Amino acid sequence: MATELTVRAYIKGIEIAPRKVSVVASLVRNRSVADALVILEHVPRKSALPIKKAIQSAAANATNNHGLDGKSLTISTLSVTAGKRLKRFKPHMRGMARPFQKKSSNILVVVSGAEKPKKKPAAAKTAAKPAAKKVEEK
Repeated sequence: MATELTVRAYIKGIEIAPRKVSVVASLVRNRSVADALVILEHVPRKSALPIKKAIQSAAANATNNHGLDGKSLTISTLSVTAGKRLKRFKPHMRGMARPFQKKSSNILVVVSGAEKPKKKPAAAKTAAKPAAKKVEEK
């Protein structure tokens, strides 16, 4: 029986507000990786691209580094948290300045799936084949 393993990818510092990113994240939460990528391909929002890249990164980590089957991968956790905020000022009337913050997001994707079945090594042949003799014709 195949064991269920989890692999994660963490993307930090996306320069989009977490509220905008979490709207798109809720569309693909708890789906298979293949379905999520198709959905994100057709979502017309700027935040779809970083989420798609995070899911692809987690799937690549699972298949290449941990030997999981790519077809069995599902998104078990997809969370969006607030990242660093840049504090800026905007000019206002009478020489005043109004503060505002440029918000950023962090995306955590945890993918779970089954291990690839490992191939059994071929059994070594005990009986050696006799060497083939070359027949020379003249």
